[in-house]
Amino acid sequence: MDYGAFDTALKAAAGDNTALAEELRSDFVESARRQVSLLSRSRCDANWEYAAYRLKGLAASFGAGAVIELADEALEGAPGDPVVIRDLESAIDDIAKHALG
Repeated sequence: MDYGAFDTALKAAAGDNTALAEELRSDFVESARRQVSLLSRSRCDANWEYAAYRLKGLAASFGAGAVIELADEALEGAPGDPVVIRDLESAIDDIAKHALG
C-alpha cells in the first residue's frame, strides 16, 4: 500500500509532533473500523450506502487512497459483500501498523 498521501496528511496536520500524528492515525483507524462494522451489519441499501459514504469521506480527509477505492467498490456492490469488508479490514489494519517514516 502506498502511504504517501496518508503520511502527508498526518504531517500537515501534526507538523513535527510525532505523538499527535500517531494519535490522528489511531483516531482514523478507530473511526474507519466503526464504519466497516456498520457495513458488515448492513442488510439494506440505505444503511450500506450511508456507511460506505461516511467511510469514503473519512478516507478522503486523510488521503487514504486504498480505502477510498474500496469504499467505492462497496458503493457499487451489494450490502454485506464479504470480500469488500475483508479487503477494507485489511487495508485499515495496514494503516494501523504503518508508522511514519
